[in-house]
Amino acid sequence: MIDTTDKNPKEELTKDEEERLLPEVPVDSEELEFENEEESENSSLVLKKVREKLHKCEQEKKEYLDGWQRMRADFINARKEDDARRGELIKFASEGLVEDLLPVLDSFTMAFANKEAWEKVDMNWRKGVEYIYGQLVSVLESRGLASIGTVGEKVDPRLHITVEEVNIDPPAQAGGPPNTDTVVEVVQKGYRLHSKIIRPAKVKVGVVKE
Repeated sequence: MIDTTDKNPKEELTKDEEERLLPEVPVDSEELEFENEEESENSSLVLKKVREKLHKCEQEKKEYLDGWQRMRADFINARKEDDARRGELIKFASEGLVEDLLPVLDSFTMAFANKEAWEKVDMNWRKGVEYIYGQLVSVLESRGLASIGTVGEKVDPRLHITVEEVNIDPPAQAGGPPNTDTVVEVVQKGYRLHSKIIRPAKVKVGVVKE
């Protein structure tokens, strides 16, 4: 007689039964730990490289910024120097013309210095010449020209050329310093163009009699 209590071999197994029948697969825990350490090392290496690159970029940025600031400062200074030179060129552009006109001014001065002869000239003609002289001086002064040489001023070797020494008496007041090294006569006027001496004045200087 056949035992009907036996299970049908074709009957499906439960999930728990399937897990019990599956062979056990050994797990290598050391290998998994190695993989985790390797991933950690790779991440640290990548982060280190990123930080190094960032530091290098910051250094380059600082170098570029410093270089740009230096170039900008140099450019500003160069432009200021160019402006100053241009201003000086414009200021003294008429120097040659002014120097050529100095003999003309000397001629006028010499004519006016001889008062006796000048007063004998026709008054209307004389006034016309004086007016032209005044116009010429006004134009030159507007361009920065100024005369040098006045009687009584202290002699300055930068402004005066001594052509003669004249004996003078000491001052009348007792104990006063002798009036020496002063201009007693202007032989030829000197001229200054702005701050530049273009011709020193020729003068006679007073000295005390011995």
